[in-house]
Parts: sequence; structure tokens; C-alpha cells
Amino acid sequence: MSSFKFLFYIEQNYSFEILRPLQSVMQGKGYSVAWIAVGNEVNTSLFHPEEQVLDDINSAIEYQPDACFVPGNIIPNFLSGLKVQVFHGLEWKKKGHFVIRGCFDLYCTHGPATTERFNQLAAEHGYFDVVETGWPKLDPLFTTKPFELDVKNKPVVLFAPTFSPKLTCAGALFEQIKDLVGKQDWLWLAKFHPKMDSELVALYQSIESDNFKVIETSDIASLLQVADVMLSDTSSVIGEFALLNKPIVSFNNSAPGEYLINITEVATLEDSILKALSPSDELKKHIESYALELHPLIDGLASERILTAVVDKLENGIQAKRSKPLNLFRNLKLRKKLHYWKY
Repeated sequence: MSSFKFLFYIEQNYSFEILRPLQSVMQGKGYSVAWIAVGNEVNTSLFHPEEQVLDDINSAIEYQPDACFVPGNIIPNFLSGLKVQVFHGLEWKKKGHFVIRGCFDLYCTHGPATTERFNQLAAEHGYFDVVETGWPKLDPLFTTKPFELDVKNKPVVLFAPTFSPKLTCAGALFEQIKDLVGKQDWLWLAKFHPKMDSELVALYQSIESDNFKVIETSDIASLLQVADVMLSDTSSVIGEFALLNKPIVSFNNSAPGEYLINITEVATLEDSILKALSPSDELKKHIESYALELHPLIDGLASERILTAVVDKLENGIQAKRSKPLNLFRNLKLRKKLHYWKY
């Protein structure tokens, strides 16, 4: 067995949940794994003591990885190795999900909803391969223990809005949620994205009570397990919740489907949550159908499939015949960002 070296190139804290299942599989097979945190938005205290963390881009280049794994959108071409896109979320409807930036050799897709389109793009561009593997973040989803609650026997509503100012429902729904916290005997768990506007987070923290909790944890899988209903907007976490065959109320979803109870009026929030707490058979059927399109592989082996695909490409080469574009301007910007000017 070849002794491959792998690099995780990260720029956000959400990368830990995505890549650690993959790291576990790689190390279990005797491969070397190193991380590099780029920019100032990664909390480096979240690294585990036993993880190999490289100090800077020079260390990453000297490491000479055989493959680099990226949950973000870009990676410099002056790092060695196969460049592998594993994605930062399931929400393919968001702007930019299918933008090809000339950075990657291999896209590891999640299910038919994304694989079909990326296959079309691969045929069009001709310089990358596509393999449907599933998403490594979801490997522990189905086995994670539910979040431990102090309050029992209440319906649990998980409020998980996206942070994007154009898409988030956090501001629009605040007054209505505040009213429902006092009116209905539900337990609200609010989980905000790390990039959410701090003023909005503080607003919701101001209404914390026995029925409303702002949860600060990186382990969202345990929250998905414990919740009965999710309230969101166009967040990628909607897809993760749907894979558990649970109902979702969305506010102004950018591309609503029949698997969602999508609302456009704040006043309909209460009735919509009540409907979600007693979902119809038709709604259940739509949720199941959507889950099969989004991420049909629910065996917890996405990391295994990604590693198998990458090792195959390293040993046998990618099928794409064209060379990646030089990306001169983008890589010049990355050199400036990373303070790397060697050639």
C-alpha cells in the first residue's frame, strides 16, 4: 500500500465537522493527514492536540501532499497534489454551488441532485472528474446521540437560520418567535452560524428562558437528532434535517419544494409549525423523496468512498483529458493573501 500524505485546507470552523470523519478513516488505514488553517476565521484552539497542524503555507508546500481536501471554494495551485472538493454544505440551491473556479481535479458529490449537474459541467469543461460519494460530515449523523435536554415531554423546535443577510430569516421572525415562546409550550433550540450577525444573536439571547435556548456547540448532529421540527430559511442544514425524515418550516426559501412547509408571511409561522408537528402522509412522502435525491447514501461510509475515489485517481490518474486553467489572477490574489512569492 502506498503511503499517501493528505492535506486539509480550511478557512472556516465548520470544516472540522466535515473533515474529521475523513481524517479518522485515513489514519485508520495508515495515511498521514495534516491541516492548514488559512485566514483569521478559524479558531485554532479547536484543533485536537494529536492533530498535525502546519504553521504556514511554506510548511504545507514542504509537506508535499499527494491530495488536498477543501470544504471551501478555492485552493492555490502552488500546493502539490490532487485537489479535491468535498463541499461545505448540502444546499445546492444557493448561488455559487455550481460555479467552476478552475481549482479542482475531483468533485465528490452527495447525491443525484448535484451529481447530474456536475457531470454535465465535467463534460463541458473537461478537466475534472466527478464521483458520487456522499458527504463525510454526515457519517456520524445517524448514530450521534440526541442533545441532552433538561426539559422533557415538550415538542422541540430547532431554529437554524443561515447567516447570509439576503437569505436569513433571523431578523424578520424575531418578534413572532418571541411571541410564540410565551404562547406555546414548546422548547426552542436556536443554533446560529458562526458568521451570523452578532447583534441578531444578542437579540435572541435576550429572550432566553426555560422555553428558549441559544445553543453554542459545533456538534449540530446532536441537535438535529433531538429536534422534532426545524425552522430555517435557505440554510444548507435543511438538507441534513430532511435526511432524518423530519419536517421543516422555511421562511422565504430561495427554491422551495414540496418537502418544505415554506411560508412568506410572518403571521403564518405558528400554524405552519403546528402543521409540521403533525405532518401529513403526503408531506412525509415528499421529504423521503427529496432525501433520496439529495443524499441517498445513509450508511455512514462517505469518508470511505471519498478515500477510495482519491486513491484510485492517485494510482490510475483522473479520466479528464484537459489541463486545468492557469487561474493566474486568482492565484496571484492567493499568493498575496498567503504571503507566498516563491516559484
